Amino acid sequence: MLDASLEVTVGDGVAFTFTVENGGDRPVELTFRDACKADFVVYDDDREVWRFSEGRAFAQMLTSADLQPGESAAFEETWPDPTPGDYTAEATLRVTEHEITARTPFSV
Repeated sequence: MLDASLEVTVGDGVAFTFTVENGGDRPVELTFRDACKADFVVYDDDREVWRFSEGRAFAQMLTSADLQPGESAAFEETWPDPTPGDYTAEATLRVTEHEITARTPFSV
């Protein structure tokens, strides 16, 4: 069982920290689709206004990692030039086995 949370810190840009934790009692193997292990999207209502992976190229290679029981992994990115407003951030772990996302509202 994987638990996900998304923390947003507004300062010089908007920093996102996406944490995935193995809340179960067995190891979980994660297989990443490419070198972008997590993606971050910002929405204004239902309209996408920023996506970390937009316009970027990532190495096309499958990699894997094991999360032991109680172990967590954190992924961080920054939205460098936000426009003031109210938004929703969404982070997605880009793995083949699971749909792992977390969302949280924030304001700039």
